Amino acid sequence: MPASTAALPGTNEPEPSAVLHQLVLRSLDDDQAVETVSIPLAGKSSIADHMVIASGRSSRQVASMAQKLADRIKQETGRIARLEGLPTADWVLIDAGDVIVHLFRPEVRSFYNLERMWGFEEERRPVVDAAESPPAGEA
Repeated sequence: MPASTAALPGTNEPEPSAVLHQLVLRSLDDDQAVETVSIPLAGKSSIADHMVIASGRSSRQVASMAQKLADRIKQETGRIARLEGLPTADWVLIDAGDVIVHLFRPEVRSFYNLERMWGFEEERRPVVDAAESPPAGEA
């Protein structure tokens, strides 16, 4: 999975946002999230360094992924992530500080199309496939 691995100045330790970003991607992969996309926000927005968008196959899966992710963030970083939208779980927002995560049911994700809003529509490929070249005819 590609991700930023920038080190803190004067050290070999990765930046906290890079560690959190990797944790989010790993957790979503473990929970079988679909079409995970990571959008770098550093220099574009002051709200976060990364925005991750993923889908679950059902409201139940979306809720489960969100709760597990919040638990893993707290356990591994000590941060308390804020969750919004958990009761219906059509669209759950997880605010982990440096990383904002949007989890959707597929129909809801298509309706809101956050990737397009952030100018990332062309790159809506799963994170694990990001290193592959686009299929013939796509550029």
